[in-house]
Amino acid sequence: MSPSTIFSIQLILGYVPWLLFLGAYGWPRLKAMDAVQAQRAIATLHSFRFFGLAFILPGVVGPDLPAGFAPSAAYGDFATGVLAMLALATVGIRPLFWLFVVAFNVVGTADLLVNYYHGARFGLPEQAGELAATYWIPILYVPALMITHVVAFYLLVRRQAGTSQTLAESAASLALSPASTRLQRR
Repeated sequence: MSPSTIFSIQLILGYVPWLLFLGAYGWPRLKAMDAVQAQRAIATLHSFRFFGLAFILPGVVGPDLPAGFAPSAAYGDFATGVLAMLALATVGIRPLFWLFVVAFNVVGTADLLVNYYHGARFGLPEQAGELAATYWIPILYVPALMITHVVAFYLLVRRQAGTSQTLAESAASLALSPASTRLQRR
C-alpha cells in the first residue's frame, strides 16, 4: 500500500473511534451538563491547539512539508487555541464567554476545513512522511476537534432554541397572568 493510501485510510478511520467514544461516553455527559459547562469542556480540548505551531518548527516536521499547508495549519490552530483559552478565562463574564465560544468554533472549523483543502491541493497524503513528529495530529487529534466543533455548534443552536422557547413561554405566561388581564381590561 502506498503512503498516500495509508495516510488517507488512517485519516478517515480516525473519526470512527472518536464517534464511538462520543456516543458511549461523551454525548451522554455533555447532554447532562448545563450549556456553560459543556462548552467549557469542549473549549478545554481546543485550548491545546497552540501546539499546531509545530507544523512550522524545523526539525519537528520534514523539510519538504508542503509550504502551502504548514503556515495556514499552524496559525489557524494557534488562533483557535488562543480563542478557546479566552473563552475559558471569561467564563465569569457570560457575554464575552459566549462570544469567544462562537469565535473559537467558527475559526477552528474554518481552519480544519481549509487544512483539508490545502492538504489535498498541495499533495499532503503523498508527502505524509514529511509530517514527521506531527503525523498523529491529523490522524488522531483532528477528528476529535472536528467532531467537537460539530457538537459545540449543535449545543449552541439547541441553547438558542431553548432560550427562544423560554422567552416565548415567559411572554405567554405574562399575557395570561391575572395582573396583565387587569391591565388589558383598563
